[in-house]
Amino acid sequence: MAKPEELVFAPLGGVGEIGMNLSIYGLGNRQQRAWLAVDLGVSFGDEEHLPGIDLIMPDISFLEKERKNLMGLVLTHAHEDHFGAIIDLWPKLKCPIYATQFSAALFEAKCAAERNAPKIPVTVVPSGGRVDVGPFNVEFIPVAHSIPEAHALAIHTSAGTVLHTGDWKIDPTPTLGRPTDEKRLRELGDEGLLALIGDSTNAVRDGRSPSEAEVARTIIDLVKSAKGRVAVTTFASNVARIKAVAAAAKASDREVVVVGRAMERVVQVARETGYLDGVQNFRSPDIYGHLPQDKVLALCTGSQGEPRAALARIANDDHPEITLNRGDSVIFSSRTIPGNEKAVGSIVNNLVLQGVEIITDRDALVHVSGHPRRDELRDLIAWTRPQLLIPVHGEALHLHEHAKLARAAGVPRVLV
Repeated sequence: MAKPEELVFAPLGGVGEIGMNLSIYGLGNRQQRAWLAVDLGVSFGDEEHLPGIDLIMPDISFLEKERKNLMGLVLTHAHEDHFGAIIDLWPKLKCPIYATQFSAALFEAKCAAERNAPKIPVTVVPSGGRVDVGPFNVEFIPVAHSIPEAHALAIHTSAGTVLHTGDWKIDPTPTLGRPTDEKRLRELGDEGLLALIGDSTNAVRDGRSPSEAEVARTIIDLVKSAKGRVAVTTFASNVARIKAVAAAAKASDREVVVVGRAMERVVQVARETGYLDGVQNFRSPDIYGHLPQDKVLALCTGSQGEPRAALARIANDDHPEITLNRGDSVIFSSRTIPGNEKAVGSIVNNLVLQGVEIITDRDALVHVSGHPRRDELRDLIAWTRPQLLIPVHGEALHLHEHAKLARAAGVPRVLV
């Protein structure tokens, strides 16, 4: 009698750390398994621990050995920590890639901007759609996050169904895209869910993450009350935030000037994919100096203190087109990622010395996380009722707290 097929899960990155996400699922027996890879991201080096290192990529030597059994790579969304290693590592794997439209378009734009990027085909799957990847049937379930088209993946197999959440939160009023699909997640629970592989980033934070709609209102109020020039810095990929900044500019009769290549690229892709339909056209940096001070809003890269990004150059007074003076304001519509505090602090201090007013998430609701807090984690467990929960996407403390919460919520088996 043939042995029943086993389903195995192995994280090759993204567990015990934030970033560098790569998970693999195997179906078969010890002698032979078909493999499915989920995400292929980078993490970022920091000067203190890894001087001179910009990017860190997962070790894919196991997948290289298993290349003939690797059925495909599926992307949950287009953040660098989930797809930033593809250009470098795909030539060693050469497997099919599956993603939804926005992720595929942003990846294509990223390839176009890289010198000598290999030709990497991506198969576009509709949001909410399903695709067969070898013996795996993968379903893309819409979830709210800080980038368009984030998806949890329901991986349907002969051994049972696994929900790989990717990055998500519950936002009943997202300003862009679809809210987290509670109905479909509840249905998965009713059908019987073998395992939940879940985002732990905010497992230490009580309550619920506020909505993007609240941030949008705050930004409008702040820009309206500003006297001089305003600069807003945020993660380039946060299209909902870009849209909020555009609305704030319109409400206060300002032109939006986009500063920074990463921001320009995302704006272009968001327009092509319809996420900025009805939003006014933005201006290029060369117009900035010609506009009255109360008629301009600079949308800048560099919220994490990156030394070559727009904001660092403005703070160091060496940007060719953009300057800020006493009485101008900079809104940090972002949260400083752990490890970047020194770089961000240096920028803030340089701006303060120039007489610039600084507004961060300590002063006003100008940023919300894209990850679920504890009440949202409880909701997902209640909807899906998994037999097994494995916390991922977090450092040791996050994983530990997520596991403790899952046990308290009655999940039969929890594995860190």
